[in-house]
Amino acid sequence: MKQNTAFRILQSGHNVYLGGSAGTGKTHLLNRFIDHLKEEMVMVGITASTGIAATHLNGITIHSWSGLGIREQLSHDDIKKLRKRHYLRQRIIDTEVLIIDEISMLSAEQLDTVDTICREFRKCDLPFGGLQVVLSGDFFQLPPVVKNGASPRFAYDSDVWKDMNIKICYLTEPYRQHDKKFLKILNEIRSNEVSKESLKLLEERTQQSVKKRATKLYTHNADVDSINYAELDKIDDDPRYYLMNSSGLDVLVDALKKHCLTSENLVLKKGAMVMFVKNNFEKGYVNGTLGKVTGFDAENFPIVKTYDGKKIKAKPVTWAIEEDDEIKAKITQIPLRLAWAITVHKSQGMSLDAAEIDLSRSFVPGMGYVALSRVKSLKGIELLGINEMSLSVDPMIIKLDKKLRQASEEVEEELG
Repeated sequence: MKQNTAFRILQSGHNVYLGGSAGTGKTHLLNRFIDHLKEEMVMVGITASTGIAATHLNGITIHSWSGLGIREQLSHDDIKKLRKRHYLRQRIIDTEVLIIDEISMLSAEQLDTVDTICREFRKCDLPFGGLQVVLSGDFFQLPPVVKNGASPRFAYDSDVWKDMNIKICYLTEPYRQHDKKFLKILNEIRSNEVSKESLKLLEERTQQSVKKRATKLYTHNADVDSINYAELDKIDDDPRYYLMNSSGLDVLVDALKKHCLTSENLVLKKGAMVMFVKNNFEKGYVNGTLGKVTGFDAENFPIVKTYDGKKIKAKPVTWAIEEDDEIKAKITQIPLRLAWAITVHKSQGMSLDAAEIDLSRSFVPGMGYVALSRVKSLKGIELLGINEMSLSVDPMIIKLDKKLRQASEEVEEELG
């Protein structure tokens, strides 16, 4: 489907799944639709499954928007407690259109819980309490993160997906990549049919270095941390130390530490590449905003210049878990992490000119596709390593993709 056809279907008020391969302009189309809604004075909830993906829409995570937080599911009592939060109740009631980007990383259970929250708050038993809902993403991207080795259940397995009469809009025109050889490689990965020619082209990138400032993408947090601290050590400047403060139940404190993504002992220097890990719209940053430490103020707070030129003083912030208006656990820290290197999971939704990518320890299908498809051309890739898993994709997703393409063609005949 072409973008203009999909835009008209979005305008018509249908619930929509906006899909297509990486780089087909899904985020661009969502931003265009958001601008249209704002012009028409329509209240829109702008969200994504991850903080970085949300930054591309100037939104927040669906977990924050809905009150779901770090949990997978909520009980009826949990939702009753959420209803006491006036700002949350008002936000959900006032919203008319809800957008959730990078839907592949949201589990079926989480999507059903967001649906339940919306129905409860809006006192309406239609899907999502009668909101127009736009789900966007590519199921070839990374799956939901699951614990204990369980198989992930994607959003399309949810009960609400079946109930919401969703219209499929599958975009096919490439916008990010115009390198025909590279597009062929990406399409072959999607179909699980990587040719010897494509494999040879990828292997050649293991002997090439990119001259542009490249983002380093790795599959494991331990590798990312190691690279970031090695880069920090190269800076000839006195380190500044920021210790996390915490209080409350140990198990809840541990959950907060894992969720907030900053360090218990954060070390910074002037010149450090950093990423914000919390939303603060008033201060001008969101979870995923990238920048560089340019100095420190009189109180020793870091001053960060973001990639879009803003200068922000990064002061400590608090993450908390509340119950019955009582704080059960909280942590306080500068909302930054080092960002010379980031994980492939964190890169989802990014568009990069150049990347240094290590896929030698890929551990889930789709990981290689996500990392490679972030980059605009084959020449922008320096491949440090590759393994068998890195170029694999889930056979179930290949079958689903065919169904989605067919459904999109039917929607175009019906509505286009």
